[in-house]
Amino acid sequence: MKEGKKQTANPFDMPQKKMGWCPGCGNYRILDALKGALHESGIDRRELVIVSGIGQAAKTPQYVNANMFNGLHGRALPAALGVKLARPDLVVVAESGDGCMYGEGGNHFLHAIRRNADITVIVHNNMVYGLTKGQASPTSMVGMTTPVQVEGVMLEPFNPLAVALSLGAPFVARASAGDGDQTKDIFKQALAFKGVSVVDVFQPCVVFNKLNTYKWFSEHTFYLDSSHDVTDRMQAIRISLDSERLALGVLYRHEGRETYEELLGAEPAPLGEQRLADDELQEVINSFR
Repeated sequence: MKEGKKQTANPFDMPQKKMGWCPGCGNYRILDALKGALHESGIDRRELVIVSGIGQAAKTPQYVNANMFNGLHGRALPAALGVKLARPDLVVVAESGDGCMYGEGGNHFLHAIRRNADITVIVHNNMVYGLTKGQASPTSMVGMTTPVQVEGVMLEPFNPLAVALSLGAPFVARASAGDGDQTKDIFKQALAFKGVSVVDVFQPCVVFNKLNTYKWFSEHTFYLDSSHDVTDRMQAIRISLDSERLALGVLYRHEGRETYEELLGAEPAPLGEQRLADDELQEVINSFR
């Protein structure tokens, strides 16, 4: 080992175990960026809960040395909300793929933004369903052919950033798995933000998506510079609607909005000891339906 500053071990690293991802998958780079962001943010792994649904991206919490909950397809966000309401003192991350979050979980995505709980939402967006072998996802591009859409995708892709911004999400960003350091920095900002933070991450699927490759993302993306006003919501919406030049970085940031758990007066307590008003409890119950 070369002389110099000794590198501190990352407490979020797991012991070596078999990974369920293909060689070259963008999920590996997102995992590294997340663990780096958690470590550099000074978060105690015992006070972190990562919640996911079903899919290749949803395996991420299994490879992080922290508390985790792997739930139903599309149901990461209501589970994450339940954790945050029961233990508002914990750091809660909801992480899954574009199919899980925007497809099966699309309704929960909308209402998670409305509620504005202090949850970091990370979506691995590879524009395809990877676990179920390559059919189109909500974000697949028009014309893309798959084993199911043999004549090409006909529907316009779901635009998660435009939707999040239109609903008033106070922190909206986009990252790329190909850029580890930049993605780590965006994750750190999202984790530090008080309120719901949405980070859509371009994640190449090297097996089932031969269109949106590392090269394609590199050629079609650019990073916002210091001239971009992150407090200008209308400017952020205009940028999010550009489907030719895809912006990376923090599009929008609005500080000071009261969180859902603050509105409800949630306090840290063992599960089952907290009490919500009847109408508040019914709203939480409805979010699981």
